[in-house]
Amino acid sequence: MSYLDKVRACNAWDPGEFIPWTLAGERIGSVRPGFAQELRRWPEQFRVDARRVDWTGAPDGFQARTRVLAEVVQTLVESGLIYPQHGEAYAVTPGRRDQARCLIDRAAAPWFGVRAFGQHLNGFVRTGGGIELWVARRAANRLVYPLHLDNLVAGGLPHAVTLRDNLRKECREEADIEPALADRAEPVGAVTYCRGARDGLKPDVMYCYDLELTADFVPRCTDGEVESFTRLPLAAVAQLVRDTDEFKLNCNLVVIDFLVRHGGIDQEDPDYLPIIQGLRSCLP
Repeated sequence: MSYLDKVRACNAWDPGEFIPWTLAGERIGSVRPGFAQELRRWPEQFRVDARRVDWTGAPDGFQARTRVLAEVVQTLVESGLIYPQHGEAYAVTPGRRDQARCLIDRAAAPWFGVRAFGQHLNGFVRTGGGIELWVARRAANRLVYPLHLDNLVAGGLPHAVTLRDNLRKECREEADIEPALADRAEPVGAVTYCRGARDGLKPDVMYCYDLELTADFVPRCTDGEVESFTRLPLAAVAQLVRDTDEFKLNCNLVVIDFLVRHGGIDQEDPDYLPIIQGLRSCLP
């Protein structure tokens, strides 16, 4: 295995297996043709053909569109086609979060191929032997990647919550990092990837942060999502990412991005440029 393998795994999808979901000529998502056929239940809302799904019946107004889409999603949940809703609203957008045309529940977002936004934070300590990185081990009861390794803080970014406020919330919940300390986190960019999954498409954006911590800081999970934390030398974390499947898949990208920025992946590496390009994939 290699770093590039992990980057490619997060970007494994076939555009030919999806068709656009559009609203007033804008692409706001991507759906599998089989799922598109399910949307024929609402002929007054969706015009479905082999090339696209047009939301022709979308009402005017943000709230009205959100309400109609929620009714569609709830019917699909009740029929057992898609997962029960999380109760966390994500933007349905052709681009940025502030361009949202309506909202969709987080659980339904992949089925409609809607962009999902999140925040991931690398917490690190400088020691005499070099950088050490805090990693979390996800709880055994997590529905996705139980007991896998994770970034120190990672979470979804709901609509209408600012980056700062959401990062503060996630830091407090996942690692008991107080707001004043969370505010010291340095925004270092974003990682984007697009991956096909059983439930649809995940064209995701992860805003990334570095937070330098003191040697005496010890994280503590307050929401039950993390089983334990370990502080490891950067080389050990790099080996886990490169040679194992211990990390939750998309968290590999956040660590790889950290390694690139902190010299953990050398510019002489033959995969250096493909890795960098793969961390900033174009989204449909």
